[in-house]
Amino acid sequence: MIRSNPRILLLPLAVALALSACARDQTDSEAASGAESGAAAPALVLDESTLPPVNRFQLADLDAEADACRDFNAFANGTWLAANPVPGDRSSWGAFEMLDERSTAVQRQLAEQSAAAADATGPQKIVGDFWATGMDAEKINAQGIEPLREELARIDALADGAAVADYLRQSAARGGGFLVGIGAMPDFQDATVNIAATGQGGLGLPDAPYYTAEDKQKIRDAYVAHIAKVLELSGVPAADAAAQAADVMAFETRLASVSKSREEFSRDVGLYYNPVTPAEADALSPNFPFTAFFQSQGVEVPETFSLSVPEYHAEVSEMLAEVPVEQWKSYLRFHLVDDASPFLSDAFVEQNHDFYGRTLGGQQELKERGKRVLQTIDRSAGEALGQLYVKVAFPPESKARMEELIGNLSEALKVRIENLEWMSDETKAKALEKWETFEPRVGYPDKWRDWSGLSTARDSYIGNVLAAREFNYRWDIGKIGQPVDRSEWGMRPQTVNASYNPLANQLTFPAAILQPPFFDPEADDPLNYGGIGAVIGHEMTHGYDDQGARFDPQGNMVNWWTEADLEGFKARTGKLVAQFDAYTTEDGRNLNGNHTLGENIADLGGLATAYDAMKTATEGSEDPMIDGLTRDQRFFLGWATVWRRNFTAEELDRRLQTDEHALAGFRAIGAPSNLPAFAAAFDCGPGDPMVRGGDDQVVIW
Repeated sequence: MIRSNPRILLLPLAVALALSACARDQTDSEAASGAESGAAAPALVLDESTLPPVNRFQLADLDAEADACRDFNAFANGTWLAANPVPGDRSSWGAFEMLDERSTAVQRQLAEQSAAAADATGPQKIVGDFWATGMDAEKINAQGIEPLREELARIDALADGAAVADYLRQSAARGGGFLVGIGAMPDFQDATVNIAATGQGGLGLPDAPYYTAEDKQKIRDAYVAHIAKVLELSGVPAADAAAQAADVMAFETRLASVSKSREEFSRDVGLYYNPVTPAEADALSPNFPFTAFFQSQGVEVPETFSLSVPEYHAEVSEMLAEVPVEQWKSYLRFHLVDDASPFLSDAFVEQNHDFYGRTLGGQQELKERGKRVLQTIDRSAGEALGQLYVKVAFPPESKARMEELIGNLSEALKVRIENLEWMSDETKAKALEKWETFEPRVGYPDKWRDWSGLSTARDSYIGNVLAAREFNYRWDIGKIGQPVDRSEWGMRPQTVNASYNPLANQLTFPAAILQPPFFDPEADDPLNYGGIGAVIGHEMTHGYDDQGARFDPQGNMVNWWTEADLEGFKARTGKLVAQFDAYTTEDGRNLNGNHTLGENIADLGGLATAYDAMKTATEGSEDPMIDGLTRDQRFFLGWATVWRRNFTAEELDRRLQTDEHALAGFRAIGAPSNLPAFAAAFDCGPGDPMVRGGDDQVVIW
């Protein structure tokens, strides 16, 4: 489901900036075996014959009628895009989604085997219990709303604002914080220690501007209708549900008026960090005092914690005093049921899909049950599933090859930093100090998370979901005040993505992305350097994008720039903002170069670094001219292939508003158009749209 979580918006794990540990003495087989959990699980077997086909670069995907110098995305991907519309159960379709389908197919085999293993223990039992209960449609449909009766009764019994505040505390303690909650994050001033942090939340639409933007009125109307329908399904009479839905919308609109947008967060990571004392927070939020909140969660009241977006918390406090309790009850009832809908009977699931999938994402068909259950497992106990995944789906030679590529990209980046003409030696020294401390992690964690405290069973699907929710919450807040565990991963091995963590200076490349077209053991070097090599470079460059560059090698938010260099950096990044602001979609809407700046910096630096590394790796060897394409041409085609992607109209609209990444087709052309090597590879000349020269050319890292 495509949806915005109405729960509290905490800092993503260590402010991971997604596309978004150094190996210890441990063999791949030991790391993947799960030996650290102490569990002897039944053997798992993968039948590769049933998996979706591998998505490799093919000459037939090129559009011979397109001009690479005018629109490289059309040339590289035009034929493929025309032949691969978005499937009915998706809102987008491209290289990422195809790999996700393959990863999901692997996970399904593992889940089925785990559910069938009577003697399963540890992670395999957890996965098996989730799968067995999630696939039991008959039992889930028979239960209907019954699993929520007790919680609904608690909400119905609320008498005033003080009772609502108490309910919010109790709900948060069970892992279900609606508007206010806490989590652990590294201290921006001392990234070796976890502090408590909280932020804004409470909204059901994807972003705060959705509540007031003129072009989002139809979505607002559809959301109100959705709220009413969910309330009806929960037992509220239709006439009452309509009135309550209007109240919920008014409630959220008030919250949205004091909430930051996704763009504001993406362009100012400092918004996440606002250290205050509990006494200061209590004065700001007298009707929801944080001293009492910490005590209710079983967490020692800290000397300071991070209170992000203080105006939001002040507003919640005022609403506890001003908003009628019946309106509060409507809001809480709706979000309780809406949040649980994917795990309830078919009527709830279908209504959930109708709004979050079809209306917001253009996803016409509901994903089949197995895929939905696997998504739930991934979100509830993802690393437990990942522990099984790497046993069958990640060969040791892939990890070894990746480590070699990372080393080559690292050396190429060092050379680029050393040769920067616009940066002073003083700032270069700091940049190189950060380069020296990059910590790449490949495939899977060296140390698996301990799941022994999570109790799952075969009697209730939503019961397992709620148990995992509380378990994960307790695990998270248990880290408050403790040293940061650098072995933790913010991604699961089965995730098709990569990330950079500025608070630990770590690069993470999960196993699932290390497949074609990103990484192909059967492909030549140029394709791999243009694919996974550029991804590696992208994540490294995140350490030097407009937000990552605000953190030092130890992960502390410290300015390590001279004033002149920082001004020069901003001038260059400003040109990149202008470049992407000028791109328009087919229906005439402009991209947001400011919102997507960090990712665009990473794309530009990553592709340039990968090209340098490829040239070094192939230096002295004759160009093989595979399929009539030069080495350099294949490099850039490897890059573009990664960004082949179709969107539904609704999903494209949502991404233009909320996504910090530019639309995929523009990522395919944005960075190459700034590189002279691209123009040379395809014989492009001045004036061609794919050639940015003179003052228009953007050169940063």
